Amino acid sequence: MYRKGYLSCRFLCLFMLVLTISSVVGATEQPSITGQLRTHIQDTMQQYIANQSVDGKLFVYDAVKNKLLELTFKRLHAGVAKKGDFYVSCADFIDQDGAKVDLDFMVRPSGEAFIATQAIVHSIEGLQRAYHVSDR
Repeated sequence: MYRKGYLSCRFLCLFMLVLTISSVVGATEQPSITGQLRTHIQDTMQQYIANQSVDGKLFVYDAVKNKLLELTFKRLHAGVAKKGDFYVSCADFIDQDGAKVDLDFMVRPSGEAFIATQAIVHSIEGLQRAYHVSDR
């Protein structure tokens, strides 16, 4: 009897873990965003980073830590998702203290062009933060 309950509990925990992982992966990648659309979105992010950087540093205010982050760009993530009216994709940075910072960039179409409107701190050292772009 104990063994059966134990196995049921393990199965339920494993099932919940799979659901959690699949929802996280689904939030960061939408396979339907491909080709030129994906390229334009990521080019827009690169331009935003280049245009907003001063001496190779991107400055982003972190409202949770009440601190101005001085970020050095490392790489763009391949994933692109649609959240509300925005396309969202991530990039990795290193802050002035050596911590890995993941920024999400909000990109929106405007006529034939795309515009990156802002960067949001998505995670620091792998600890994710919740935000809801589509809840308006």
